[in-house]
Order: sequence, then C-alpha cells, then structure tokens
Amino acid sequence: MSDSQKLSSVVIRFAGDSGDGMQLTGSQFTNSAALIGNDLSTFPDYPSEIRAPQGTLPGVSGFQVHFSSEAIFTPGDICDVLVVMNVAALKVNLNQLKAGGIIILNTDGFDPKNLRLAGITEEENPLNDGSLDKFQVHRIDVTKMVREILKESGLGIKEVDRCKNMFVLGVLFWMYNRDMEPTINYLQGKFGKKPDILNANVKALKAGNAYGETTESFAVTYEVGKAKLPSGEYRSITGNEATAYGLIAAAEKANLPLFLGAYPITPATDVLHELSKHKNFGVQTFQAEDEIAGITSAIGAAFGGSLAVTLSSGPGIALKGEALGLATVFELPLVVCNVQRGGPSTGLPTKTEQADLMQAYYGRNGECPIPIISAHGPNDAFDAVYEACRIALNHMTPVFFLSDGYIANGAEPWKFPNSAELPEIKVSFTKEKNSDDKNKFFPYLRDEKLARPWAIPGTPGLEHRIGGLEKQNITGNISNDPDNHEFMVKLRQEKVDRIADYIPLQKLDSGQEKGDLLILGWGSTYGAIKTAVRLALNEGKSVSHVHLRYLNPFPKNLGEILKNFKTVLIPEMNNGQLVKIIRDKYFIDATPLNKIQGLPFKVDELKQAIDSYTR
Repeated sequence: MSDSQKLSSVVIRFAGDSGDGMQLTGSQFTNSAALIGNDLSTFPDYPSEIRAPQGTLPGVSGFQVHFSSEAIFTPGDICDVLVVMNVAALKVNLNQLKAGGIIILNTDGFDPKNLRLAGITEEENPLNDGSLDKFQVHRIDVTKMVREILKESGLGIKEVDRCKNMFVLGVLFWMYNRDMEPTINYLQGKFGKKPDILNANVKALKAGNAYGETTESFAVTYEVGKAKLPSGEYRSITGNEATAYGLIAAAEKANLPLFLGAYPITPATDVLHELSKHKNFGVQTFQAEDEIAGITSAIGAAFGGSLAVTLSSGPGIALKGEALGLATVFELPLVVCNVQRGGPSTGLPTKTEQADLMQAYYGRNGECPIPIISAHGPNDAFDAVYEACRIALNHMTPVFFLSDGYIANGAEPWKFPNSAELPEIKVSFTKEKNSDDKNKFFPYLRDEKLARPWAIPGTPGLEHRIGGLEKQNITGNISNDPDNHEFMVKLRQEKVDRIADYIPLQKLDSGQEKGDLLILGWGSTYGAIKTAVRLALNEGKSVSHVHLRYLNPFPKNLGEILKNFKTVLIPEMNNGQLVKIIRDKYFIDATPLNKIQGLPFKVDELKQAIDSYTR
C-alpha cells in the first residue's frame, strides 16, 4: 500500500519525439485535472519542423501542465515532474526541472543510437554519469514493456510503439489518483472504428496504471484537491477553441450568419477547424486558396450582411494588407484574427511572440486606422473576440483581434457563460433612403458614432458605389479633391478614436492607484505579470498592474493612470512595440522589458525586474 501526500499544486512536463504523442498525453492529463476541478494552465511546446529527424534535439516536443487546488495564472516556471521518452528530450528539458524533482524516463530512449542522435557520447550517458543523482529518477523500459503487453495484438511494431504514451499516462494517473475512464471514453471516440488500435491503447493505459500500483519504485501517490473557483459549469478550453466559440456567440447574439474566410497557417488553423464543426449554428467556413482570397471572400460576406471574419498569423496578415485597406475604405464590419508567432518571415512558426502590434497599427499603405483588441489568456479569448465583433458591427469598421501561440494552444478552465449575460450586439440594416431627397441614398451619411449605414446589396433603392478609390463625403462618389481626401482621412481616424467613448475605462488589475512602479502589459504576458506582482505585493512592494484589452483606441483614462507612477515598466515578447506607442501618445518615459525567445515570460524574470525598481 503506497503512502499518499496532499499537494497544493504540481507542474508536469511531458517531452519526447514529435511522434511520441506528448501533446495528446498532456492534453488528456489536463482533461483529468479539469474534471477533478483543479485550476490549471498549460503550455504546449511544439518543434518548428513538421517532422524533424527522430531522436534529435530539434525534434523534441513538449507539453507542460500546471494544476492546483489554488488560483494559478501560468503553466509554471519550472516543473516538479519531468517525463522524457528519450535522451534528447532529457537534454532539452532537464534545466526546466527543479532540484530534487521527479524524472520518469524511458530507458530504451537512451540506447547508443539515441545518444548519438542527441550528440552525447557513451561516457556522457546521463543514466550512468551521476548527473541525475540529485533527482528522483524512475527508470522504466516503456518500449520493452509495451511491446511485451501487445505482442499478440496483431499490430506492427510502429503501431505498438505509438501506445507508449498511454502506458506513461497510466503511470501518471496512478501517481496522482486520476480516473482512467474519461481517457478510455476519448480513445473509444477516436479509434472506435479501429478496434485493434483502440484495444491496444486501452490495454497500454491500464498496464501503466497497474505498473504504478504494483512496482516498489512508486511508493508515494499524490493528491491535488479541487480549486475554489466561482460556482458554475466548467470545461478545459484552449485559446483557439475559445476564439471559435466567441465568434459563434457574437453571431448568435447579433442574429447574423457567421462567415470565416481563411487560409491555413500555424498556429491559427485550429480556429478554422473548430468553426467548421458548427454548421448547426449557420457557420460558413471557406478554406481559400490563399490569404488574399480568404480576406476578400470575408469582405464579400460583410457586404452580404454576415458577421465576417478572416484569420491568420503575421505572415498571412502581411498578405492581407491591401484588402484591409479596402475594407477600411468600404467601412464594413470585419474581424481580423491574428494569432501571432515568432518572426520575421517564416521565423518560429510554432513558437509564441507579440511582435505584430505595430503591424496591426500601421501595417497598411496610406492612413488606415483599425481598432485593436487583445486577449490575455486562453479563456479570455472568448470575451475578447466577442468584444471585437461588437465593435466591428456597431462602428462599421474592420477590427483586429490579437492572440498568440501561447494563448492559442494553452488551456485553462472556462466557465460556460450565460447567453443573457453577454453584452448586447444590436445590428440593423438600412431599408430606406436616408436623405430629404427621396430619390437619393447617401451611403456615407453617419450616425453619432460616425458609422455609416449597412445597406445590403439588392435592397431596392439603396444602390451605391463601392471601390477602393477615395470617396466623397456622404455621397460615396469617387473624389480626387485634395480637401475631401484630407477630410476623409481625418474622419476615418476620428471614427476609430470615438470608439473610446463606447468602451470601459481602464481598471487596475492589482495594487494601488499611485506608487513607485506600474507594470503595464497586454496579451499573454498577463499570467506571469499578475503572479509576479502578487508576490511583490505580499512583500510590501509599491507596485501595481494594468493590463490592456483595448490597444486602439486606448481607454480614455489610461494617460491619467500612467502619470500616477514614478516608473512604468512594459514587458513584451517583442523588441519594444507598445512602449513606443505609449511614449508617443502620453509623453512618458516608459521602460521596456523585452523577451524575444519564442517563449513566454517566467514569473521569476518579472519578479527580478520588479525588485530592481522597488524597495
């Protein structure tokens, strides 16, 4: 009988080759944590190459999950448990394991071939050189055991070896007292039409669980209790899933069909995949032949009265630039989702970055202002993209929604929203002429928001001119008049600026309204900043935290908040973009804190920065 210890939180990192199923293993363990009611945060870490050579350092794929009985906001700086399927995975990730932490390793992945592929000599084999003595190491020949268990399955060696991850998952389920049934149900749904593969995976899962129970190596099991979250129905959700559901909710609330025109690109494609599953809500998804076709099809859908969306990452947004200008001149509602990744060019396609803020602000020809909304975490993507839809529809303008790879692929608990609690989205199409002259329709006659009427093509009597050439004010006729062009440029800018009258004032996330240091963040830096600021506040430091959802225009009171602090520190996963905009807008000497490694900030990195600016 094993002893059981209660823990408040645990960080586990799964690592192996891309074909070892570490993402699936991590996501299934995450689901088990969600079902128990733990608070959780995950960080999938994919290799940039689609299929790097097996056993090499570039081919290592990782998945980190932090689960807790208390509120948490990050996947954890370092892990308590490291699961590695080969020596390359150990070499890449060992520095992420705390001293005295647990290592579960597949000994078959430390043979001479794997050592050579990882650039390690026989003399340096970590199984024998004493480098792991400071850790709790569980050596399991997973490959040999799974092959023995499934020798009569009728499957080939490749298919059998793909069940290794289920054996390891079974061991972890034993260690942390998790129920196997939800994963078995998942496997039945995934492989129900392939009974041999289904049975093999289930058998490997149960064998791993039995191994944990019967071997003397695992003398201790652990329990992490249910977190005290607000009452309600929860599920684990990724940022891309939350984005898809937020778009569906906005379309339902506005009583409009939803249309997505997009071209596949990492890490945004899962939004397209998820939306394509929900045709029962009237969702139309169009996988276009290229990025330009994706956005122009969405512009056409906006003309036709749909909630129109296009989707990409930075390289694709660059290709959409000309059509974004077209949508801005048309003044049609369009939501542009940018799931940011490392750049420039192809850059780091599977890694995270916040380097497209300037692109969202200025990445088009001419004066082309577009509102910008950002999400700060996986579950927040629902609310943020919903708000982007509301602004697009109410103000008749394209709107950028910024996510990133960290948000897109990470997961958090998400409380199912009540439809009645979602902000109202009122949409009305113009049905009649809008001038004193009953024979004329003015397509650019504006309301108090400076939004023009939404006239659907085919509405009798509302025929009007469209195109990319400059419009005459009110009539929409082509105009080359210099004064009119300057007027229209400033009018379109004023329309975006006026959105500030229709968004909430900025609130502090943590800390006092005045003090020594303000941490100003946006996007996925939220969890690390919040955690670091909480630690500093517990030490009595004079530090506060503001996190921006509205990046263009800013909330009307932001400047007033910023001037209440001696120092404004802006952490960003870029080379300093928001800091330049803040300096330009508010004439304050904001200080940048930049990280450009394709990795999110660690709490410790931010805590050290706070300590250097506070007493």
